[in-house]
Amino acid sequence: MARKHVQPGFFDLDDRYAALSKIGDPLEQLAAVIDFEPFRYRLEKALKRSDGSKGGRPPYDCVMMFKILVLQALYGLSDDQAEFMIGDRLSFMRFLGLGFEDSVPDAKTIWLFRELLVEAKAIDKLFALFDRRLEEKGYLAMGGQIIDATVVEAPRQRNSEDEKRDIKAGKVPEEWKDNPHKLAQKDTDARWTLKRGKKPDPAKPKTVEIAVPVFGYKNHISTDVRHGFIRSFAVSDAAAHDGARLRDLVRQNNTASGVWADTAYRSKKNEVYMAKRGLNSKVHHRRNPGKPLSEMQAKANAARSRIRARIEHVFAHQKRRMGVFVRTIGMARARFKIGMANLAYNFQRFVWHQGRSLPA
Repeated sequence: MARKHVQPGFFDLDDRYAALSKIGDPLEQLAAVIDFEPFRYRLEKALKRSDGSKGGRPPYDCVMMFKILVLQALYGLSDDQAEFMIGDRLSFMRFLGLGFEDSVPDAKTIWLFRELLVEAKAIDKLFALFDRRLEEKGYLAMGGQIIDATVVEAPRQRNSEDEKRDIKAGKVPEEWKDNPHKLAQKDTDARWTLKRGKKPDPAKPKTVEIAVPVFGYKNHISTDVRHGFIRSFAVSDAAAHDGARLRDLVRQNNTASGVWADTAYRSKKNEVYMAKRGLNSKVHHRRNPGKPLSEMQAKANAARSRIRARIEHVFAHQKRRMGVFVRTIGMARARFKIGMANLAYNFQRFVWHQGRSLPA
């Protein structure tokens, strides 16, 4: 005989939430530490929504929708995956404040919400809002700043050599102009680049370095040495030169003057730029072709590496734990997605700091 379906009661759900809390729900801790309500003003201003007087289904709460974008950034979810996981996971439902009786925003609704924020270029103001929140909590940018960049991959494009040549020249290939559907699926802003990788060498017990082609964008960030928060970011195509973004990243409000970066950022222009602003360059010395570094330069690089390496932990966390990947088309959307990943990282970093500061 078929079993009768029993609707879970309030206490059943309460018991399941209690079990999640006992195991350790990271989203519960995130919701307890991060106050999302201050984002409401910026979100509403960007969305410019009506008050519903024109009829139709009222929009979902903007803060709740923003928290969905946070979930996507934390877990590397597409819009379809986010819709499924919200309905499937109790931890997601509790984080969003949804009950079994509430409807779940579908993938299209999530996409439209993000598109409105992209059009409003809201990510910079949302990122800056939380940075001010960090300062209010005592997490000032201290100890100097570390600058670096990493490639964020996007779906690879299969283009002919002629199409690649046109894209590189900033042109739309002729055969795409009369095919709007194909053009909508082509990312003409992302680029190919080579990234260092390693593979086993069958002739030796060690691995060898290889150049791996990757397609996508670059996430350029600056972190403060003392607390490890991302304090500024810039987004470019994957082929862009790292050193050219230094001016977009350095901040004058850090309590210390040191700027750590690898050799990609060493140039006469950058050194002059930092010196004029009272910044102390800790950029790695570059070896001249055919000549080794001096003993003093080698020791300086070794000392600088111990500080500069901290930024690698940020990128490792974003790639391995958060699964950062650009599924969207175009620079504006990529900038928003990468900016959300940086903001979500700062949320997690803040939770970590707050956890350490709480009494045992």
